[in-house]
Amino acid sequence: MPFSPKKRADTFSGIFLVAVFATAATFIADLSLVRNLGISALVVGIVMGIVFANTLHQRMPQAWEGGVTFSGKKILRFAIVFYGFRITFQQIAEVGMQGFMVSLLVLSSTMIIGIWLGTKVFKMDRDTSILTASGASVCGAAAVLATEPVLKAEEYKTAIAVSMVVLFGTISMFLYPVLYATLIEPATGFLHMSPSTFGMYVGGTIHEVAQVVAVPASVPGAGPDMANTAVIVKMTRVIMIAPMLIVLGLVLSAMAKQSGGESSKVKLVIPWFAVYFIGMAGVNSLIHNYTLTAPEDMAIMITGVIGNINIIDTFLLTMAMTALGMGTRFAKFKGLGLAPIYTAGSMFLWLVVGGFVITQWVVATF
Repeated sequence: MPFSPKKRADTFSGIFLVAVFATAATFIADLSLVRNLGISALVVGIVMGIVFANTLHQRMPQAWEGGVTFSGKKILRFAIVFYGFRITFQQIAEVGMQGFMVSLLVLSSTMIIGIWLGTKVFKMDRDTSILTASGASVCGAAAVLATEPVLKAEEYKTAIAVSMVVLFGTISMFLYPVLYATLIEPATGFLHMSPSTFGMYVGGTIHEVAQVVAVPASVPGAGPDMANTAVIVKMTRVIMIAPMLIVLGLVLSAMAKQSGGESSKVKLVIPWFAVYFIGMAGVNSLIHNYTLTAPEDMAIMITGVIGNINIIDTFLLTMAMTALGMGTRFAKFKGLGLAPIYTAGSMFLWLVVGGFVITQWVVATF
């Protein structure tokens, strides 16, 4: 346990190290040159983390690793929960059926394509293919870890899938703002999308929740519609992990019966942070409705408190992204062969291109 009496001090040291990097990332992102480039603290944090992971990481005491892992997993989920203070149910209703359909179509198509490519085209084993596909189609590393108990996969296969999520999810954070600025921006791009539609595209196709948060923050002039729509659609994908795991378990059981094996029980892992995120959005909706009729002084005070919560939440997200970068060591990819990269890269291309087509079709149809 990372907070057991023997490990507590080392865990806090790891968290403190991540916080120091996140603080530096926040100051760097606030520099006029960096700010004018539209680069957020989240992106600066993950870059700093990756540089640290591949240069000075071995100088960090191994015992501090628990604090880094805690920052990348637990703090991330805590920060996403409180991201609900930026969203109301009124906004969720505005995304409506379009957001649901984008999430459903992207998830199901990516899962099917990924498993087929991994097993049939690039000749990977079944478990690694499914784990890699689940990470790309649902919610990144969390989906990989949630899928592992269903498959009873070996640990190194999970590590491979998570590495692919980090690699191509990080590429997405840098690619999507460039795509928007050069091809998609409503006023100049010939593949133009409105800011809210682009947010739907981002939320429906990028791997990690924190990466989805980072992209609109890196787009110059992006309004709240883009960021909020992206997160809402992404959280819709995250919530879909539960039915996805049920379907996966039923399919694996059916395949086991056909091959003469014994059917195993499905262990369902629910991403509760997604449920809590919705709860916080509900609280924020009630607060928003109250401020509409509250005395002016009270409304100003409440707005200020919510603003401070959002500032702290942004810092926690920066910590999570920094910790994610600290876990991205290039040495992990040695000796794995190219099949995982080919499979994850193909899914990445599908998410970028196919996801764009799906989003445009859904917006035009529903």
